[in-house]
Amino acid sequence: MTRATAMFSSRLALVLARYVDLKRALGQLFDSPTRTLQSLDRFLHNQATKYPDLTPSAFQAWCLTQEHVTSRVRRDRMQQVHNFCLYRRRTEPQCFVPDPALFPKPQQKLQPYIFTRQDVARLLRAASGLKRVLCSPLRPEVIRLAIILLFTTGIRRGELLRLTLGDYNRRDATLLIRESKFHKSRLLPLNSNIAEEMERYLRARFQRSLTVSSDTYLIWNNSKGGRAYSDRGLQGCLGPLLKQCSIFTAKGRVPRIHDFRHAFAVNALLRWYREGTDVGAKLPLLATYMGHVSVLSTHYYLQWIEPLRTAASEKFACHYGKLIVPVTSRKRGQR
Repeated sequence: MTRATAMFSSRLALVLARYVDLKRALGQLFDSPTRTLQSLDRFLHNQATKYPDLTPSAFQAWCLTQEHVTSRVRRDRMQQVHNFCLYRRRTEPQCFVPDPALFPKPQQKLQPYIFTRQDVARLLRAASGLKRVLCSPLRPEVIRLAIILLFTTGIRRGELLRLTLGDYNRRDATLLIRESKFHKSRLLPLNSNIAEEMERYLRARFQRSLTVSSDTYLIWNNSKGGRAYSDRGLQGCLGPLLKQCSIFTAKGRVPRIHDFRHAFAVNALLRWYREGTDVGAKLPLLATYMGHVSVLSTHYYLQWIEPLRTAASEKFACHYGKLIVPVTSRKRGQR
């Protein structure tokens, strides 16, 4: 019995487990879809008498149990079940496959907030005023380091929270990101300023006689003997700081932690344009640094903001401006 098999108990347990095992064998974490399929499996198990198989009526009844979430999340979950049904149809051609046309309409994707250097400077000043508590005696230092790493490396939130002190190589000034998305690991070089921030944090730990063992989490708190901040715990610290610094999205909301990743990609692109670098040649390097399998994934993070438009226009004008002749300057009768 595989680990995935133990997750399911309905009549579809075996095919559900094979599907999950396949996705994970292909390198996907597949956590969210697995939870959705577990929800469907529990429903079919509990309603086995009424719905012995996944039929249109069974699917519709399960969808009603998802009314408590937003239409976007509901659509995502229905799409996850649809993908499973397509997989099942390979061996069971007559099985039910839901019609995506009947799913909730897709909503416009959230517009990420692109943090600037000035935003981050304000956040760092605000972080220094965070109160130390028993469960987090290094809260100012920890949150400062979290902000710096999110902004300057573009690592994912989960990657940040899984980092340990042993993942930082002091001699080479690198961070090891272990088996992240698609089970890929990567080594991130840090510039001298970020390396100094890491050393500053380690000195703060040493001065307070806190453990510096290699398996200690980098974004650490003292709860339950020492563990990493949770997603909610990190957001609980950053949210008030963002409000304190009056950093809000266009809709007046607090930016997401994931927006730092967007900001990293956009700021890298902006920096290359301003330096006159060959941006096309740099994009594969950016994709590798961010842990993407191709630049197509990186393009999702490259939001078109005003400074980028100006920088790209200036670079174009510098290279090809002389080739463009204004209409008013042409000789009369010239075509």
